[in-house]
Amino acid sequence: MAPIPGSGLAKGLAVTLRTMTKKTVTAQYPDAQPELPPRTRGVIALFEENCTVCMLCARECPDWCIYIDSHKETVPPAAPGGRERSRNVLDRFAIDFSLCMYCGICIEVCPFDALFWTPEFEYAETDIHELTHERDKLREWMWTVPAPPALDPGAEEPKEIAAARKTADKLATAAQAEQAEQAAQAAQAEQAKHADAEQAVQTEQGGRTGQATPETQADPSASAPAEPPATPPSGPQEGQS
Repeated sequence: MAPIPGSGLAKGLAVTLRTMTKKTVTAQYPDAQPELPPRTRGVIALFEENCTVCMLCARECPDWCIYIDSHKETVPPAAPGGRERSRNVLDRFAIDFSLCMYCGICIEVCPFDALFWTPEFEYAETDIHELTHERDKLREWMWTVPAPPALDPGAEEPKEIAAARKTADKLATAAQAEQAEQAAQAAQAEQAKHADAEQAVQTEQGGRTGQATPETQADPSASAPAEPPATPPSGPQEGQS
């Protein structure tokens, strides 16, 4: 059966009429930003404090797009009599996103949680050399890393949080003990001060009791015992027969 002339046009107009009454689903980017899931692989962020320059991420990267430079420094002993240790200090950490295939192997193999995915994807450049992000730029991406999902109510506390809480409790206990010791020393000092003041007062009162008064020192006869009056002679007086 031969097709009816204009049937294709009629079908196309029917589809157009059906979709005209429906709500559009097209996101007008960039005016409307897309709602990306939290696990979106946009760009890789670096938490520099956790990096120990173990080089695992650079060795496992299939594209060899991670560049790391470091040097060694000698750390003094933590306690007297200990030995000095050497540690790696990070000098450069860069990722060339023009080569990166966003496989996430570097994030998975990092044993110290120094690399994170962030859903940010608007970092296009007109120059391909600008797609090599140094550690300062990678550190800025850390502010866009989404928060981890909440743990189950019955899940165990992570070891990192437990260790941090234990350390904080020890520091708080040591601070309280130091404050109590300082308060005890202050109380002892106050008691010693009061005791010295009382002893000084008692010494001053005892000195006043055993010392002569000024009037007694000026008139020695005042303290001498009174002499008895002289008795008259018992013989006959003059003019008597």
